[in-house]
Amino acid sequence: MSGYLVPTKFGEAEFVEKRSRFIGRVWPVENEEEAVARIKEMREKHWDATHNVYAYIIREGGAMRYSDDGEPGGTSGMPTLNVFRAGEIYNVCCVITRYFGGILLGTGGLVRAYSQAAKLALEAAGVSRMDLWESTATACPYNLYERVRRELEASGAVIENIDYGADVTIESFLPSGSSEGVNKRLADISAGNVELLVLGEEYRAVEVSREADKEE
Repeated sequence: MSGYLVPTKFGEAEFVEKRSRFIGRVWPVENEEEAVARIKEMREKHWDATHNVYAYIIREGGAMRYSDDGEPGGTSGMPTLNVFRAGEIYNVCCVITRYFGGILLGTGGLVRAYSQAAKLALEAAGVSRMDLWESTATACPYNLYERVRRELEASGAVIENIDYGADVTIESFLPSGSSEGVNKRLADISAGNVELLVLGEEYRAVEVSREADKEE
C-alpha cells in the first residue's frame, strides 16, 4: 500500500525527569508556515521556559528542520526529529518545552528525555495513514462476526463502526484495490453468504494506531 503516515490530531504529554518539566506537543501541519506559526505560539506561551525545542517534517518539498534552542548540540532537536523520521511520520510539527529543575541530565539523559517527550506526544496525537481508501460495509450473521472481523483486519481494514442489528454490519476502510480479494475470502469462509459492499473511494487520513497496537 502506498501513502504516508501523519499525526491524527493535536497531542500533548508531560512528565518530570530529575525535577525538569518536559511538555511535548505534536500537531499535524500542511506546510512550513503552519509549523513556524505553532513554534512561535509556543515560544510566546512559554516565554519563561528554559528551552522550547522544536522539529518538523513537511512531505511536500522535503522540508526538515529542528532547533536545540540552547541545549547542547545534538541532545534535543535532532533526537526529537529522529522520532518522526524513524516512524516515517510526515506533515508533523513538535515543540518540546523544558523548565529546568536544577539538576543536570547529562548528554544521554537529555537525548532520552527529549525522545520520550516526542514519543509520548505522538502517542497522544495518534497516527493516521493518508492514502486512497475504499469505504466499505459488510453485513454478516452473529455466528460469523468474529471470523469476518478478523479477515477484514488481516486485510488491512480499519474498522470505523459496528452496528448490531438483525445482522452485524461492519463499516470499515480498506486499502484501495483490495476489496476484490477480501470479497473472495469472505465468500470462502461464509459459503457465499457474506459480501463486502464498496460504498465509495476517497483520499483521506485514516487512523492506524489501533492496528499498531494489535501488532504489538
